[in-house]
Parts: sequence; C-alpha cells; structure tokens
Amino acid sequence: MTVRLRHDAIVRSLRRNGTSTIDKLAEEVGASRRTVLRDISTLRDEGFVIHSDVGRGGGLQLDPLSMQTTARLSVPEVFALLISVAAMRAGGNLPFSDLADTGLAKIEKALPSEKVRDLRAFLACLHIGQLSPLQNLSDVGKMDSELLTVFEICFLKQHYIHFEYRDAKGRKTKREVEPQAMLILPPLWYLVAWDPTRCDFRHFRMDRISSPVAVDTRSFRRRHVPFEDDVCPYSDLVP
Repeated sequence: MTVRLRHDAIVRSLRRNGTSTIDKLAEEVGASRRTVLRDISTLRDEGFVIHSDVGRGGGLQLDPLSMQTTARLSVPEVFALLISVAAMRAGGNLPFSDLADTGLAKIEKALPSEKVRDLRAFLACLHIGQLSPLQNLSDVGKMDSELLTVFEICFLKQHYIHFEYRDAKGRKTKREVEPQAMLILPPLWYLVAWDPTRCDFRHFRMDRISSPVAVDTRSFRRRHVPFEDDVCPYSDLVP
C-alpha cells in the first residue's frame, strides 16, 4: 500500500468508526505503529483535526467537520477527472455539466502553480473525437491503472514509453515508442505514438496496453499528428 493510499485508508476508517486506536489502524493498513503515528502527524499537518485521548479506553477521533487544507490530488488524478468529464461531454451524455465544470475549476484553483502548469501541458496532448458506429466493442477491457502516471512522465519529459501490446487477435508484442498524443473516441481511449521501427504513427488502444514503463534514457521531439477532421483538441471542449 502506498503512502497516499494508507493515508486515505486511515481517514476513511476514522470517519467510519468514529474512534480507533493506533494498533487497530496499523492492523487495518498493514503497517507498524511507528508508521501510523507518522501518518497521523502528516494528516494533521495537512489540516485534518485528529484528537487523541490518553489512558485506558482512549483512542483517536477525527473531527466530523475536519477536512484537509492542502490539495493532495496528483496531476494524473485531476487529469483523469477532467478527461472523464470531457469524454462524457463529447458523447453528449453529461448531465449537470455546469456543476461538473464548477467543481473541476475549484479543484484546479486548489492546485499548486507547478501542478497547474503540468496539468495544462498534459491536457494539451489530449484530443477528443467520435467513434465509428461500426466499431466492434465486444472485447473492450480494463485499462492498466499505472498508465496515466507513466504517461505524465513520458509526455511532460518527452521520454519514450515501453509496454506490452495485445492486438485484436490476442498476439502480444513489446513496443517502445514516442508518445505524441492521447485520443478519446468514447468509450475507447488510444495512445497515439510515433513508432521509430515503422517510421509512422500508430494508434494503440489503451485497454490493450500492459506493463507500461517510462524510458528515461531516451527522449524525443514533438511531431505534428495528422488527426481526422472530426477530432478536436480538449481545449475546444472547455467552456
């Protein structure tokens, strides 16, 4: 369990149970007492009001009105929220779109300036279009949860990405390419990359990509991607 997931699990447990102990929390998150004590200290620094009762029968209590004062969302997490809304808007099935936009604007304002800069650079690589009604969707799978984190590194630092790819016939190959853009054709998501072994652009369905790794020893230059006329940048969909 990562530090972020452990912190989230501790907050959820305190909200759910009202009162807990260090030993019980340590057992729940699979960490030592010392680690949980450090986690509690960090959570307090982030704005959570956590009371400690000493003595027999005492424990930890989270103030029910307590909320963090420091934005803890990562760039890929905010990016995932934004593109999910954009994909729904492109598909014409986003109810309460005004409220969604207002909420996302508040999240962006809470981010540190360096994260906002990275987020906007990340979003500049995103394009949205419409999927052909003839596309077969019977084999759509789940995307690797590590993809966006690796994409952030590769797109912002212009590093090659290495991954395993499974084609429509189930054949697996290893690829090392230059990630140039992300394309959403709801409900399919694609990595658009320049493949140096084929000297051409290739579209890789993200649900067929596994074991993605950023190759920090190889960098590339930006290329103009020749999208179809019905594909537009994410920025064109932002009110």
